[in-house]
Amino acid sequence: MSQPARQTMLYVIAYDIPHDGRRTKVHKTLSGVGRWTQFSLFEAFLTEKELIVLRGKLDKLLKEDEDSVRFYRLCAACVEAAVTIGSAAPKEEKVFVV
Repeated sequence: MSQPARQTMLYVIAYDIPHDGRRTKVHKTLSGVGRWTQFSLFEAFLTEKELIVLRGKLDKLLKEDEDSVRFYRLCAACVEAAVTIGSAAPKEEKVFVV
């Protein structure tokens, strides 16, 4: 029996966190799910479940009155239309488990 396909969306995740320690923890958390592309910006292909889990982890790290993390969801057409200069365009890493 084959596994169902993972339905993912590309999220651009931007953060602004003034405290060094919290910023480092957020960076490490995001490094586990996506690709660091700019100073405070990640790109991550996530399923709905992965997004919920990630938001839960970040909620535990952030101070609501000081920190900001934004998730921008890009549809497939938007990903294809994205213009990238100077680095590779976003693409989903395929992992095959045998």
